[in-house]
This record gives sequence, C-alpha cells and structure tokens, in this order.
Amino acid sequence: MSPFLAGVLQLIALTAALALAYRPLGDYMAAVYASPKHLRIEKVIYRCIGANADAEMRWPAYLRGVLAFSAVGVLFLYLLQRIQGGMPLSLGFASISPDQAFNTAASFVANTNWQSYSGEQAMGHVVQTAGLAVQNFVSAATGMAVAIALVRGFARSRSGDLGNFWADLVRGTVRVLVPIAVIGALVLVACGAVQNFSGIHEVGQFMGGSQQTNGGAVASQEVIKELGTNGGGYFNANSAHPFENPDAFTNLFEVFLILVIPFALTRTFGKLVGNVKQGYAILATMGIIWLGFTALMMWTEFAHGGPALQAAGAAMEGKETRFGIGGSSIFSVATTLTSTGAVDSFHSSFTAFGGGIQLLGMMLGEIAPGGVGSGLYGMLVMAIIAVFIAGLMVGRTPEYLGKKIGTREIKLAACYILITPTLVLGFTAASMVLPDALGSMLNTKALGAGSHGFSEVLYAFTSGANNNGSAFGGLNANTPWYNTTIGLAMLLGRFLPMVFVLALAGSLAGQKPIPETAGTLRTEKPLFAGLLVGTILIITGLTYFPALALGPLAEGLS
Repeated sequence: MSPFLAGVLQLIALTAALALAYRPLGDYMAAVYASPKHLRIEKVIYRCIGANADAEMRWPAYLRGVLAFSAVGVLFLYLLQRIQGGMPLSLGFASISPDQAFNTAASFVANTNWQSYSGEQAMGHVVQTAGLAVQNFVSAATGMAVAIALVRGFARSRSGDLGNFWADLVRGTVRVLVPIAVIGALVLVACGAVQNFSGIHEVGQFMGGSQQTNGGAVASQEVIKELGTNGGGYFNANSAHPFENPDAFTNLFEVFLILVIPFALTRTFGKLVGNVKQGYAILATMGIIWLGFTALMMWTEFAHGGPALQAAGAAMEGKETRFGIGGSSIFSVATTLTSTGAVDSFHSSFTAFGGGIQLLGMMLGEIAPGGVGSGLYGMLVMAIIAVFIAGLMVGRTPEYLGKKIGTREIKLAACYILITPTLVLGFTAASMVLPDALGSMLNTKALGAGSHGFSEVLYAFTSGANNNGSAFGGLNANTPWYNTTIGLAMLLGRFLPMVFVLALAGSLAGQKPIPETAGTLRTEKPLFAGLLVGTILIITGLTYFPALALGPLAEGLS
C-alpha cells in the first residue's frame, strides 16, 4: 500500500468514526446542559464552592464567574510551580522561575498549553497531575460553558438570562469530560501508553551510553489534553513520544479525541435552538474547511520535490516513521484548526507551504471545528458577520435565528474578530525590532533573520493568542520577553473574546424573536454555508496576508 493511499484511508476511517459519534454525543451534551436536575456529586461540589447552581445569571454575572474562577486557577497553578522544589514527588526538580511559572499558569488556564520547558525535565508528578491535568479539564469546561451561554442567547426571549456558570462548568466536567476521559485513558493504556508514578530511571542505549527517563500519569493526561483541545505534553516530544502515542492506531484515536466534541457541539447547538438543521449548516462549514485544509496539507507534503524526499515517499524530516506523512498531516491540521497544540511531528520541518497551512488554520480563529466550546462560539460570531454582509447586499436588516443583528451586536462581533490579529501582529512586530527577541532565533546563522525566522516568531504569537500552544522549533521562547509577552497574549486572547461573546449573548437573550418572512435569509441552507466559508477566508486573508507573504509564502517561493 502506498503512503498516500494509507493517509487517505486513515482520513476516511476518522471521518466515519466522527460521523458515528456525532449524533449520540451531541444529543447527550444538549441533555446535560438543558437538564434541571443536579447529580449528587455536583451538589457536593456546589456546597464546597458556595455556589447556588439554580440561580440564573445575566451576562455580567456570568462573566464575573468565568474571570474569577480563571484568576484563582492562574494563582493556584503559579504558586504550585513556585513551591515545587519542596513538595513530595517532585522527582528532584527545582521550583519553576517566576516568568516561566507565570507563562505556564497563563497557558494552561487559558486552554493554550504553550510550553517553553521540557516536561520530563522540569515538572514533577504533583504539578503535572494536581496542576496541569486539572486545568486541562476545567479550562475546557469553561470554554464549553461560554459556548452554551451564547447558544442560550439565541434560544431565549426577553429574559437576558444565560444560565448559571457554576452549573455549566461542573456539568461539563463531571458529565462530559471525565467519563470520556476515563474510557479514553483505558484505551491508551491498553495500547501501551504509560500510567504510573515512577521516578527517574537510567536506560541503556543501543549505541552505548545511557539516558534518563521518567514515567508518570501520562495516559490520563494525554487523553484530556486531546479531548479538551489543550495540547500540553507530559514529555517535550509531545504526542511524538511513544509513551504518549505508541502506534498508528493511538495516533488516529488521539485525532478523533481532538475533533469529536467540537464537531458534536454543532448538534448540541441545533438541539438547544430547536432546529437541528442550523447545526448541520455550522457542521458543514467546519467540515468543508477541515477537509480542505487536510487535503492541501497532504498534497503539499507528498508533492515536495527532491531525490531524497522522493525516495522517502514525502518530506519525512521531522516526522515519525510510525505515523508517516498521512498520519502526520492529519494530526497537524487537526491540532492547528483547533486550539489543541498537541503535535506528533516537528511543525517547523514541514514544507514552507505546509507551515503556512498550519499558520492559516490558527489565524482563522481555530473554528473548524475549533477548540472545545471556543470553536462553536467563534463560528457563531462569524455567522453573525456573514448575515450582516448578506443584509448589506440585499438592503435588509440582518437577522440570525430569529434575532435582529443590530448596531450593538455587530460592534461586539467586530471587536471579537479584531482582538487576536491585534495581539498577534502587534507582538510579532515588537519582537522583530528588539535585539534580545531576535536573538532567540536559534537558526539565525543558517537562515538569517529572514522568512523562516519571521515565521517562527509569527507562529509563536499566533499560537499563543489563538490559544493553540504548538510551536515552530528554532525559537528559544524560554526568555523573560517571550514568557511574558506570550503569557499576556494567551490571557488576553482567551478572555477578552469571552467578554464580547457573553455581552453578545446577553444582548441576544434580551430580544424578542422576529417572525420568519419570505425575505428572511435561510441560514440552514447550503448557500449560507458557502457564504460563511467565504466570509471566514476573506476576513482572515485581508487581515493576515501581508504577514504570511513575509513568512511561509516568501520561503516557499524562494
């Protein structure tokens, strides 16, 4: 079997698995968030945190809950890292420096999981499990809660209420993420992933000498890092490490975990607004972009010329032979089109155009299908922009799902789509004029401060501001400048958009539904899905094309 055919068959199998899970998981999540009842363990949690889970919240109260919970998470994780050296099960690792502790705390609470350290050489078992793994669950549940709040904004009439953040947070964790993570961890352990609390071992090498390696609760953290679209690896090699990702089957299973909840949330959206066809339209938009990017990535990597590359079957430098070009391409697109950031290959080693596809996937806003929760609310904001453009074309007041899209709604949507480009392009520009920041490019002598070096910096801030977390190699990001600025980009890129999403949800929830007429744009039809795809690509292209032209496009054409 040719490598290309193997990649195509993997993509078909993955699509089939996602299709089988779509309806049951989507319906289940709709039932979870619509249920008036609380489980016994949930009631215990509410009592412990002092929350009234039955109280309805308007958007300012909902937002305060999101920000307060996240601020406590940042502080707790920061302090946990700072005292690591004096804790048990630290594996002898020292406490984390202040700037790196801030960067890591911001990263995991913001669902970014950017890592400027080697996990197996810096973090002990307590920090990995009680700190990083816990944030993998609750940061994902926070994103899901905000998405559900926006969906309620469309579904409710004149109340202004968006539900209860604490109930949504706990339900998303207890009823959705934990059960799937337990099953997924068992699958990974059965396939060879590591799950223990062992210390550091000296392991002999085939060519002589030895190296140190340590175990850990790897399988349980691996499954939630993918399922919650987090991305932080237990080891520096991330999902290319055999302890995290043993073989080709687990590689495809991990891609399935990355995509299953973001895609299924479109079904949840359709159920909660009372029209599943609306969910299918959003699903079709996500699916078109995802399949298109995957096809482009596989074509780019397989078609790369040169005798050595042709002998290998593709551009194999930086890729695992266990997964091949097909599995690496599928994983790469899945992780950059979501806010995952997990990698099973070296993104900087992809072809220049392949690296450009990775960058563009993040620049879309990671909405195809995007992060857990963030992908859905990002796509719904783009849908509002699309109906506004359609309204301008026909001279009609835009509306979506029976809600009028007026001046306030468009301003909030516009602010949402302007935040991450401002962060990405602003911090990248600053880094390119500061000598210390330029000095972090490790390949300066080989490539100069040219197109690939520029791509490394652009990728870092694109990944941080879009809450992805993957990186181009060749950039030493463990410096005070990058730890601080990328940390700020992660926090602002995560929580500022949530402010506008929740304000938008509150505005929509306070409206009275508008009756559908003959002039209403049918947003469940294929025409609207095509309009939405075009809107996303045009807005992203107009925003980022100059930066892409200086980076991967210039490198690919040189």
